[in-house]
Amino acid sequence: MSHSSNHSSDTSRGAIAAAFREKFGRAPAVVARAPGRIEFIGNHTDYNGGTVLGAAIDRGVWVALAPANTGVRRFASEQMPGVVEQPAGALARLSGPAAWVNYPLGVLAALPEFGLGVPEGFDFLATSDLPSGAGLSSSAAIELASALAFLAVTGQSPSRETVVKAGRYAENHFVGVPCGILDQGVSGFGRKDHLVFIDCRGPRFDTVPMPAGAQFWIFNTHTKHALVDGLYAARHHECMEAAQALGVGLLVEAEPAMLEAAKAKLAPAIYKRAKHIIDEIARVDATVLALRAGDLATVGKNLTASHRSSQLLFENSTAELDFLVDTLTARPHVYGARLTGGGFGGAVMALTSEQFSADDAAQVAAAYAKKFGATPDILHTQTGDGAALLS
Repeated sequence: MSHSSNHSSDTSRGAIAAAFREKFGRAPAVVARAPGRIEFIGNHTDYNGGTVLGAAIDRGVWVALAPANTGVRRFASEQMPGVVEQPAGALARLSGPAAWVNYPLGVLAALPEFGLGVPEGFDFLATSDLPSGAGLSSSAAIELASALAFLAVTGQSPSRETVVKAGRYAENHFVGVPCGILDQGVSGFGRKDHLVFIDCRGPRFDTVPMPAGAQFWIFNTHTKHALVDGLYAARHHECMEAAQALGVGLLVEAEPAMLEAAKAKLAPAIYKRAKHIIDEIARVDATVLALRAGDLATVGKNLTASHRSSQLLFENSTAELDFLVDTLTARPHVYGARLTGGGFGGAVMALTSEQFSADDAAQVAAAYAKKFGATPDILHTQTGDGAALLS
């Protein structure tokens, strides 16, 4: 069972600088850090032009970098063996154990698209305290930390929004994942004791204070639907079909009354997908109001309602995720719970008071193990600051 340690960025900066010295025989010129993220509420709303709330967490990825006039780029990670060497001009996608290097390479490919220069030769070291495969978006974290390091050593300081867009560009066009702006936006604009609000049409970024005492618990099932990529694409397609049938560009422009009026001519599945998105966008807005009022009970109800909508209307939940939500919401000190991320497996997030303990979490995990024969990973985490240069 892993619990987050609130180590200060100073100690981590010292640790990665020492590891860099050991690996490359010199000190890094810069160290940058970017956090992982939780999708708080707003499931599949981003590519429908809607709104979404996310939280940067107190775990993330560090990148240490030093320029080199060797014409060679050397990439290393404390989580992976060996050093990956590439000539400075090369931007070919890598596979196998070196595939993690595609994230910093993608950023190097993206920066010129935004009118920004890139360093030629350098030594690069990454390290992370994000659990892998937990759906906390380590990919966005390494993209943003890399971007800040590359920009710092080349003496450039574009807007935070440009850095976020470059990270997303890297993921969409180099890594090849058609993600929305949520992951990079939350990692980039995160702030301790706040949630990040994104209006995906802009995109426009804002922060909303998180009421004191709120805690996040993540239960990662490590289950994954075999057809997850195809199912994600199918939902995307169904949403676009619904928008077209309703005569709007994106579902964010559709009103509930418009959907009900068209119900008879829509296939039942298309109606359900559209209803989830339209209701979910309204839930995001209601959650922002409840957060500003410090009303965690209402926030929790909205989170659980979001899950039920995913379960029954969007149909991107699973028996494992539903069981966790049912078990969590039946317990004291839990405000609400929902699947977090794309769905079709993965993790559930619970929003709790400080009274919810590691013992409570262990009891939930034990009930899950009894039913499914495997134990979920438990991560207790809190909000954290967004991507930053540490030197």
